[in-house]
Amino acid sequence: MAKRGKKYQEQAKAVDRTNAYAIDEAVGLVKKIASAGFDESVDVAVRLGVDTRKNDQQVRGAVVLPNGTGKTQRVLVFAKGEKAKEAEAAGADYVGETEYVEKINDGWFDFDVVVATPDMMAQVGRLGRVLGPKGLMPNPKTGTVTFDVEKAVKEIKAGKVEYRAQKDGNVHVPIGKVSFDDEKLVENFKVLIETLLKVKPAAAKGTYMKNIAISSTMGPGVKVSLASAK
Repeated sequence: MAKRGKKYQEQAKAVDRTNAYAIDEAVGLVKKIASAGFDESVDVAVRLGVDTRKNDQQVRGAVVLPNGTGKTQRVLVFAKGEKAKEAEAAGADYVGETEYVEKINDGWFDFDVVVATPDMMAQVGRLGRVLGPKGLMPNPKTGTVTFDVEKAVKEIKAGKVEYRAQKDGNVHVPIGKVSFDDEKLVENFKVLIETLLKVKPAAAKGTYMKNIAISSTMGPGVKVSLASAK
């Protein structure tokens, strides 16, 4: 493991690693020790007791955080005709068809989220090898393959974030910025946790939510009490 810098080590001294903090205390501590020269993101890491090798234990979806994430997402929509006009009116940054397939194949990635109408997926599917590894491939489970492009774009712009359990069961999701009021971060956190609890796979056995931690971009993790999270 790489050696941590002096600033990180000083921050870590303020965190009792044996203690699981109430969520409001954890948020306050993360904000207090954040010391980077920019507005750091506040991220949540949740360890779930699922076996993602099994199809019936996949945890993936999206949630609209009530207070957004503090980041404006650049949205690319693959649509045509009236659906393209609908996407433009909703605030999509880029809207088109094959011209964007070609641009992406040429190395263009000036976007954060991709939305596609179902009738465009034959073309978008050709980008699987480049969009997939970056986590940008549209997916019905996250609401990014849909004919309701207006709703999709507006939700993304309002603070919709995707979550997905990795092979180790970990889920990482941003819930805002250090500059957010404590109450807004706590509210976003609780909405995320409630969502993860609702989508618990029926096939998951044993303890589902094993541990939770929050941190700033450059800071150490602060363990959150499961009781206060729920």
